[in-house]
Amino acid sequence: MKKMNEKAFLKEFRDLLAIDSTTGQFREIHNYMVKKIKDLGYECIETRKGGVLACLGGEGEPLVITAHLDDIGLMVRHINKDGTLMVCKVGGLHAESALGENIRLHTRDGKIITGAVQRDRASVHVTPDKYFEIAPNYEDNVVVVLDEDVRTDKETEALGVQVGDMIALEPRYMYSNGYIKSRFIDDKAQVAILIEIMKAVKEEGLKLNRKVYMYFAAYEEIGHGTSWIPKDVVDVLGVDIACVGPEQTTDERKVSIFCKDSRFPYHYEFNDELIEAAKKAGVDYVLDIFTPHYGSDGDTSIVAGHDIRHACVGPGTRATHGYERSHIDGMNNTYALILSYITE
Repeated sequence: MKKMNEKAFLKEFRDLLAIDSTTGQFREIHNYMVKKIKDLGYECIETRKGGVLACLGGEGEPLVITAHLDDIGLMVRHINKDGTLMVCKVGGLHAESALGENIRLHTRDGKIITGAVQRDRASVHVTPDKYFEIAPNYEDNVVVVLDEDVRTDKETEALGVQVGDMIALEPRYMYSNGYIKSRFIDDKAQVAILIEIMKAVKEEGLKLNRKVYMYFAAYEEIGHGTSWIPKDVVDVLGVDIACVGPEQTTDERKVSIFCKDSRFPYHYEFNDELIEAAKKAGVDYVLDIFTPHYGSDGDTSIVAGHDIRHACVGPGTRATHGYERSHIDGMNNTYALILSYITE
């Protein structure tokens, strides 16, 4: 099985993690990807709403391979009288998963303010036990506290904080014994895989078996990342995390080929082609189904009315939409499967 340059992949992943990109806050990472694509020598297409495509070349039956740039996060909902912030989620970030995390708040005038997500009564020693029996929720008992000397809403407002400001969580990247732990493995690890594929095609002179676009979308976490695709596209292949769970076949060290998610079955014949490509390349793969809360950008293209086939693959990942964990073997298997599918 062909493996990627793991050192380069991990660096690319860390570079992507360093750019806060809560859904809607796309400009910095959009510009990063535009430069990356052009530096690699590919034609670049930019969408109006925030999204970047690289055209890798090739001829016949165009394929879009897509991984998303946006992360789940928070937004300022209200400035409380004590200077703390009431927040609402952007994407599927549950309050219990965000609790205790360090954050970076981005004001509209470009200032970055650090802080943390906490319960409104966070000190165990002076809080009745019964309080902690109440589940954390953004509406009632979870706040963001800023690392600033503020005690009133006016003092917080004076920092430039407003309703609608974006809040990004600290990724906390760690690599140990092949295991990758971080927030936003979904989906920045897969973006890094696609970048390594783009490098391999260019540097090794690999011949594509069809026309291929790499699509780096910016709104997947709220359901409309690839609602627009180029008119000539016939297939969309999502590259996203495969969720590890007690009823799943997915494994952190393997690549999953998705059979169905919470919306639809994936295209049966397209999956047959991916299975054949996996076998040809000696890839360690499994088939799996992800319900009740999973969807991919291929689904978005279907719902938008495009006449396409859609499929999705990705490395097994634990604790999805939380502090996630995967393995470099799963990343390599994903890389090898995609490369096998698009090259002669």
